[in-house]
Amino acid sequence: MKNLKSFLAIITLGALAVSAGTASAQVGSKAGSATVIRVQGQVTYSLGDNNWHPLVPGKYLPAGASIHTGYNGTVDMILGKAIELPQAKWAPERISQAPDSAVRGMVTYKPSAEQNMIRLIPNTTLSIDKLTTTDTGADTVNDTELDLKEGKMFASVKKLSGASQYLVKIPNGVAGVRGTWFSLGADGSVAVYESTGGGLILSISMNGTTQTILVEQGQLYDITAGTTSPIPIQLNQTLKEIFTALKMIYIQVVDFTYDHTDCHVSSTSGKGKGGSGGGEGGGGGGGNQQ
Repeated sequence: MKNLKSFLAIITLGALAVSAGTASAQVGSKAGSATVIRVQGQVTYSLGDNNWHPLVPGKYLPAGASIHTGYNGTVDMILGKAIELPQAKWAPERISQAPDSAVRGMVTYKPSAEQNMIRLIPNTTLSIDKLTTTDTGADTVNDTELDLKEGKMFASVKKLSGASQYLVKIPNGVAGVRGTWFSLGADGSVAVYESTGGGLILSISMNGTTQTILVEQGQLYDITAGTTSPIPIQLNQTLKEIFTALKMIYIQVVDFTYDHTDCHVSSTSGKGKGGSGGGEGGGGGGGNQQ
């Protein structure tokens, strides 16, 4: 909550541009990219020159790129470091004995940390204004700025370090999040499905005034009425299906773990050598099963 209050102050004072410029100038800052995971229908991209090209899975888009989805277009992307495809596998190629096999038995794979992901629905235009990662030595600072010009996006933002920021600009405002699954429309409509970071902060200009709204987990912000309320059951189910599918398919990167420990088993000399769980010439160490 302390981080959210600090971020709220930054938005209110209009210091976003200064903050972003400072972050990008830090030593050790590395440019990130958007990895295109899934494309359905008509989706195109531009690298800032207003020349549009068909977008395909596996494409890496740098900061400065824009994406546009047609009337039937949908695209899923992971923001941050370049991700090798395929992103995940449903079944493990191998299994192995866990180091504490008496307790856990066999090990198949372990998921990596969550990654920032976005989905654009039909008739949406989004620009990637900034995408950097800075290694400070004690922490990793991520700086992400997107510009949602039209349409609607769904996004998952992992838990960020205190100095990191994730901003989404819209035509009449800006939204900031950390550790949140949400949907955001270019008109300012918001739904926060799940959040470990305190929700979404929206600073929006309406009728000549600027308002700052905190949309918490389970809440829907109605831009027309200017009110927040619990997400309706039907919409909540839709959000659940979208985020569950995206998390299962794209968030858990498979990393297989093997146990190559040699065990020495002998009742007299301790010189016998075999696989884990076996004596001399005994049962193998797992990890080669298919």
